[in-house]
Amino acid sequence: MVPAKQLLSTIESTLLGPSPPTPAQRIELMHAIHNSFSSFQSLLSYPPPKPSDRAQVQSKQVRLPDSSPISLDDQDVHIALKLSDDLYLNEIDCVSLIVSANQEWGLLGREPLEILRLASGLWYTERRNLLTALYTLLRAVVLDQGLEVDLVSDIQKYLEDLISAGLRQRLISLIKELNREEPAGQGGPHSELYVLDSRGALVERRAVVCRERLIIGHCLVLSILVVRISPKDVKDIFSELKDTAAELSGTAATLKQQITFSLLFSLVISFVSDALSAVPDKASILSCDVSFRHEFQEIVIAHGNDPNVEGFVDCIRLAWAVHLMLLQDGTVSSALSTDLKNICACLEVIFTNNVFQFLLDRILRSAAYHNDDEDMVYMYNAYLHKLITCFLSHPLARDKVKEAKDKAMSVLSPYRSGSHDRVHEGNLNSQQAIEPASLPFVSLLEFVSEIYQKEPELLAGNDVLWTFVNFAGEDHTSFQTLVAFLKMLSTLASSQEGASRVFDMLQSRTFRSVGWSTLFECLSIYEEKFKRSLQAAGAMLPEIQEGDAKALVGYLTVLQKVMEHGNPIERKNWFPDIEPFFKLLSYENVPPYLKGALRNTITTFIQVSPIFKDTIWSYLEQYDLPVVVGTNIGNSSQPMAAQIYDMRFELNEIEARRERYPSTLSFLNLLNALIAEERDVSDRGRRFIGVFRFIYDDVFGPFQQRAYADPYEKWQLIVACLQHFQMMLSMYDIKDEDIDSVFDQSQLSAVAQSAQLQMQLPVVELMKDFMSGKTVFRNIMSILTRGVNAIITERTTQVYGQLLEKAVQLSLEILILVFEKDVIVSDFWRPLYQPLDIILSQDHNQIVAFLEYVRYDFRPQIQQCSIRIMSILSSRMVELVQLLLKSNAANCLIEDYAACLELRSEECQIIENSREDSGILIMQLLIDNISRPAPNLTQLLLKFDLDTPIERTVLQPRFHYSCLKVILDMLDQYIKPDVNALLHEFGFQLLYELCLDPVTSGPTMDLLSSKKYHFFVKHLVTVGVAPLPKRNNTQALRISSLHQRAWLLKLLATELHACDISGSLHREACQSILAHIFGKDIIEDGIHSSTLQNGDEDSGAGSMSKSKVLELLEVVRFKSPDTYPKFSEAVRNLKYVSLVEGIIGNPTTSEKGGIYYYSERGDRLIDLASFRDKLWQKFNLISPQLGSFASEAELGEVRETIQHLLRWGWKYNKNLEEQAAQLHMLTGWSQIVEVTVSRRMSSFPNRSEILFQVLDVSLSTSASPDCSMKMAVILTQVALTCMAKLRDERFLCPIGLDSDSFTFLDMLMMKQLPNGACHSILFKLIMAILRQESSEALRRRQYALLLSYFQYSQNMVDPDVPTSVLKSLLLSEQEGEDLDLQKIHKEQAELARANFSIFRKEAQAVLDVVIKDATQGSESGKTVSLFVLDALICIDHDRFILNQLQSRGFLRSCFIRISNFSSQDGGRSLDSLQRACTLEAELVLLLRISHKYGKLGAQVLFSMGVLEHTSSCKAVNIHVKGSLMRVETKLGRDVAMDIDRQRMIVAPILRIVLSLTSLVDTSEFFEIWPYEESDEYGFVQGLFGMMCALFPRDSENQRKSELKVFQLCFSLSSYLYFLVTKKFLRLQVSDVSTGYNVQQQPTLALLGSLLNSVTATLERACEEKSLLLNKIQDMNELSRQEVDEIISMCSRKECVSSSDNIQKRRYIAMMEMCQVAGNKDQLITLLLPLAENVLNILLIHLQDEETVEMITHGAKSDLEQDLPWLCGKLVPILERLELLSEDKTGHNLKVFRRLVNSLKELAIQNLAL
Repeated sequence: MVPAKQLLSTIESTLLGPSPPTPAQRIELMHAIHNSFSSFQSLLSYPPPKPSDRAQVQSKQVRLPDSSPISLDDQDVHIALKLSDDLYLNEIDCVSLIVSANQEWGLLGREPLEILRLASGLWYTERRNLLTALYTLLRAVVLDQGLEVDLVSDIQKYLEDLISAGLRQRLISLIKELNREEPAGQGGPHSELYVLDSRGALVERRAVVCRERLIIGHCLVLSILVVRISPKDVKDIFSELKDTAAELSGTAATLKQQITFSLLFSLVISFVSDALSAVPDKASILSCDVSFRHEFQEIVIAHGNDPNVEGFVDCIRLAWAVHLMLLQDGTVSSALSTDLKNICACLEVIFTNNVFQFLLDRILRSAAYHNDDEDMVYMYNAYLHKLITCFLSHPLARDKVKEAKDKAMSVLSPYRSGSHDRVHEGNLNSQQAIEPASLPFVSLLEFVSEIYQKEPELLAGNDVLWTFVNFAGEDHTSFQTLVAFLKMLSTLASSQEGASRVFDMLQSRTFRSVGWSTLFECLSIYEEKFKRSLQAAGAMLPEIQEGDAKALVGYLTVLQKVMEHGNPIERKNWFPDIEPFFKLLSYENVPPYLKGALRNTITTFIQVSPIFKDTIWSYLEQYDLPVVVGTNIGNSSQPMAAQIYDMRFELNEIEARRERYPSTLSFLNLLNALIAEERDVSDRGRRFIGVFRFIYDDVFGPFQQRAYADPYEKWQLIVACLQHFQMMLSMYDIKDEDIDSVFDQSQLSAVAQSAQLQMQLPVVELMKDFMSGKTVFRNIMSILTRGVNAIITERTTQVYGQLLEKAVQLSLEILILVFEKDVIVSDFWRPLYQPLDIILSQDHNQIVAFLEYVRYDFRPQIQQCSIRIMSILSSRMVELVQLLLKSNAANCLIEDYAACLELRSEECQIIENSREDSGILIMQLLIDNISRPAPNLTQLLLKFDLDTPIERTVLQPRFHYSCLKVILDMLDQYIKPDVNALLHEFGFQLLYELCLDPVTSGPTMDLLSSKKYHFFVKHLVTVGVAPLPKRNNTQALRISSLHQRAWLLKLLATELHACDISGSLHREACQSILAHIFGKDIIEDGIHSSTLQNGDEDSGAGSMSKSKVLELLEVVRFKSPDTYPKFSEAVRNLKYVSLVEGIIGNPTTSEKGGIYYYSERGDRLIDLASFRDKLWQKFNLISPQLGSFASEAELGEVRETIQHLLRWGWKYNKNLEEQAAQLHMLTGWSQIVEVTVSRRMSSFPNRSEILFQVLDVSLSTSASPDCSMKMAVILTQVALTCMAKLRDERFLCPIGLDSDSFTFLDMLMMKQLPNGACHSILFKLIMAILRQESSEALRRRQYALLLSYFQYSQNMVDPDVPTSVLKSLLLSEQEGEDLDLQKIHKEQAELARANFSIFRKEAQAVLDVVIKDATQGSESGKTVSLFVLDALICIDHDRFILNQLQSRGFLRSCFIRISNFSSQDGGRSLDSLQRACTLEAELVLLLRISHKYGKLGAQVLFSMGVLEHTSSCKAVNIHVKGSLMRVETKLGRDVAMDIDRQRMIVAPILRIVLSLTSLVDTSEFFEIWPYEESDEYGFVQGLFGMMCALFPRDSENQRKSELKVFQLCFSLSSYLYFLVTKKFLRLQVSDVSTGYNVQQQPTLALLGSLLNSVTATLERACEEKSLLLNKIQDMNELSRQEVDEIISMCSRKECVSSSDNIQKRRYIAMMEMCQVAGNKDQLITLLLPLAENVLNILLIHLQDEETVEMITHGAKSDLEQDLPWLCGKLVPILERLELLSEDKTGHNLKVFRRLVNSLKELAIQNLAL
């Protein structure tokens, strides 16, 4: 047996879905309903209580079916027995009910009464689902829903079998049984009166049962149309009808009335359908039973005492008579005679009791009938149509109708004299208007009108009805019958066919006394009478006779319908002259209801043609009553001497006395219709100020104090007023000049006040009213504060309920419009006027009142307005949540919002406009409020605990009914994915945003990680890798599906990134996510484990043939739809397309005059409504005649063009949304990949394989021609991350190996990726770089990836690791390490050759792109492009790259850029720094050429003038003459920054120079470097300045940058050595200036200081290196504390966590020490030649006798002491250098020591000087 909820879901998704059911759905449907046959057959029949079961429950040990024994406590037993007593259920089933309630709601901590109500509500929900499922099946067969014929046939066969098995008898008995006061029905005297429904709302049990009875009644009606009814069933239904009708006496319970209607129409449909279905070979079921016919005739003809019951019995008599009429032809003569007698008897009673009037008053015009199920009302009307058609086609009935007509003509007088005050003058459209003397013929005409007014399509081909029209239209001697006939004609004109037929009928004078000419002649006659009376002095205006007035109203009503529904082309010529309708409007003696009919008629002409609009305006100004503004007229300062007859007078003096307002109502409707058609808003509504003041002051202002004879008319007036206010607020905007329009008018004179009134703007006046809480605001609040419950009651029980509903909707819409405008002026209008939220906050009940309208589910627009207002208030009122909590409305609102969202999720049809989707509005409200200060609205509606810190909330969605429960259930079940696509999308987004928010992330992630939901991985199959819907017919679903996957992936990435895996909950969730996405096993603490331990999900993980991460990427690997703003060829060929490009090109939004808007997803789309309006405006400006005098051909062409453009706009929107969705999903995919790669990759044993797969597929996709440029950027970023991780993998211990035994040689021997994989990466990367659609931003990332790849493919032996360190690491290895290293070198050489070979195939194209970027790109683009060229030179063979750079002129252009470099701002801006980086890259490229190609490269550079260009580069002079001059006196932070900039430029130049010195003959080279500074840039002087700044350094304070500083010092010392040896430069011992212009030079003392610093650094580096190497060898012997100290010393604490084991810690420490040791050895290697340069310079000076004499020659005062002083400083330094050990330095020091000894000897000798 299928559960009822699942059954209903299956039926609705198959039969009510937006698309035809699939074969799988059909199979599932038939399987489900066949398994539920017994449930339907014994509908709502459940096992009764049993003593044995009761005893078992009382024993507290219960065994449920298919379950182990369950232990109960005392409370469980009490609740179970109470349920059994209250519901008449078996005790064991009651225990099952409690168990189900616990699973659904969580009963722990609830009160016993609440548990009882929840369990009862769950039971009634199951019953309701079963009943609804049956109703849906019956509806699918009876109503034409567009389903496939064979599917309908299968369902019909199933229902026929079901009905034959006794379903109908069960339905009839249930209607009776459920009405009894007993546990199985409405409840016994001791039963609980309330239940908690599925939404947690408290509902009266009687109401629930009554609703069940109504659904059963509807099922009964539909079942009769599936299988014809039996005589017994007819009698049973008739008996139940009389019993139910008797209960209606003195009550207006809507549901009970609707149940009675269902029983009534069951019999009506039975009689009509049974008779109509009789054919010669298939007789009527009821007619076959002669005894039944006789018996039922006696029953139905018998009279009763209850008039209410008699009315319903009369209706059955009518249906029975029609049944007998239809069966006359198939009966024998004796039966025929009996049937005729029976028919006549029934007809006599029918007309005597006037059953037609009863049908009108008690059924068709009742609120219960109007509010019944729409499908059922349609069915009722359809069979009333068949009933009346059959009735009027029978001779006996026609004779009876003729008799009734004659009687009416004789009884009713032709005219009725007297005052109009005594007769009914109300709105004839009012549904409560009843004629004083209701005769059968008049009632029959109105009955026919009422039927076809609701369903005008039933008129098609109804010849019987038109025959009756011809009969009824003749020889009217009474205006009552004429009015009734005209009303019937107006109804018949409610379709296009009917309108044309009625027009022709009245135009051709089909009837002698009824025609259009009669209407116009009567209007003309009375207009002439009024004219003559005005011309005669002292004459009184004539009275319009009541009969004429009512007849005129009838004619005008017909004319309205004819013009409203007539053919749009033909109707333009039907009444070309509309002036007669205006001429009677200004006369006081014309009855107000006639004026109302005239204005209503005029209103219909507005839509006929634009020409009529201007005509109507002119005639209104000429004929209609004026509206006077102000208390004074003109410029006169005197008060009015007499009362003016204007609209105010008519309203307050005429209509108010009669308490009926048809004239005012029609006036407002006419003006509203005219204003709605206005397109010129330049005057901002100033011309309508008179109408506005009339409505404001006289109609809407005092509406609560007026008396109304008809409440329907009251609400019509209110709706008209509200529509006017809404138009004023929506059509006109607040502008800057309105800000100064606020001032105190009390001091103005009367004349000034009147003039000021004339200049008012309606929109400004309305804003002032609302922002000060005045008239309109108070009246609107009086409507809204009636409360949602009261509105619901009146909506369902009163005829005016729908008008009241409309008034509520307009009131809420007006509030929203005011909210949109008040912020513009509130700051300027204070303190007289305040923002609307401030006004509302003065009474919190007002806010609560209209927020509760989210509960109103009769009209979705009201719910949507309430939600929008909630959104506005939540953004303005910080205290909103506290306000709701204090008002005790919070819990109700939580449930109401959840119920609204759940109701929307159960819809079966797609809502096209998401802005009109209540569910989407709620989801957006929740998302928008997440980041607002706590407690915010999202936290309230999702039931976070607001009494404690939000972060500590333990979410319990199963315990509390809230939006969170609805959203989780909706995503968990994932039903109706096409209808609820947007809801699912925003559901995933909401959960993602909650997990991202720091306040709500903890509780939300804990909830989603729990085993109750398994949320993170559950949807990877159902959503993530499910097939993507096709674009052709489900593009909207396709777009939403992509977004759903995007939010899901981002949600998973958030969990992986932010969760704390120290807890088991999140650790298991992360493991599950990783295993599902990458389809691999994971490693946890060294243990190989599978995805999940239990459940069906882990079985899928291990058998995955393809990683889901690749399947997810496959989803977005499709060509993006075209989103360029260009027209299709079909549209471009249209005539007016060239005029539209200006509209499309305007980027502004529709609110600012453009055509674009931002969707709920943030996409900028075309607002099709604004686009259409702009197009019409454009065409009207180009061709003004289009509006008035255009031909149909021209208008048709324009319409066709606009339709083409609108279709193009729609397609553009969808394509843009799809592209954005594609990028969004790819972004989500990239996030989860990058988070996994960067943070969670250590869990996988085969990391390199996974990384290569992702990298390979990313490059393949980015190189595909279907991949857009934006996608390629994202994919390249993913590839960069994977490539970086692959580089890291080379130095990580593989999982599964013991890190204690993992040696450096093992690391070198590890083959992370085979050469074939590397070749694939490089090839695909090159293809991606050469893709057709590209950008510099994309190529920068691709270049970075290429550089990263080249680094990865280099030798695994890091070139920065010195040989000595490498040997030290390999000391304990086996003897074959040399062979292993040779193998590694060989493989790396093969890979390098293969890399170049792959590049060589596409070299020309790649170089074209790279060189173009290096020369024409941005500064950052140039920089990275130059580094790419540098990398390509590294892998070059046969000087291919060098030749290409030369032949393309790139090297020469590079030299020119170096030479022309300048920095206008001194190099302190970001642009200058970027240019400096580019210059550095160019210098590095030149240095690479010299290094790679050796002497040939250097010769090429030298021949191209490298030295001339570099020497003329202005970059070397940045801050030289300014900042560097201050180095001698002030060493500070700013100077260090300037020095860094110098190193970036000068150091590469020096390296180039040094590279050239070793390759080119010095005699050729250094001639251009004279010692004397002769050039304008001071290059040599700048170098001397750098020496003076850098040589006297403090090695202890600059250890972090010492390597770079010493590199620069080495370059400078090399140049100084050259000057000393080649140019015979001689230095002073100390700095003694002898003149102002003497050049600054380094001194021997400065060199001594440098030598001291170098010596100290050498000693320290050797000791540290030796210590590190010893520790590396003893790494496995170190304790955890020692290892942690090493890690801390290396500042790498972030690499380890407290949970990491000792192996990982030793591994990290070893790698860090290797790096430090390598740095120390690199420093030693640099310092030794630096020291040699300094020693040689000093040695040359001490050996040269002339130098010594020059030093000692001259003044003998202080200079004589300089040399001995210098030597005294040198000796201890040299002694320290002699102590350096070759073991610690790792270098041969034999030559170095000889040099030290030589200098030491000379120094000692000079000490004696």
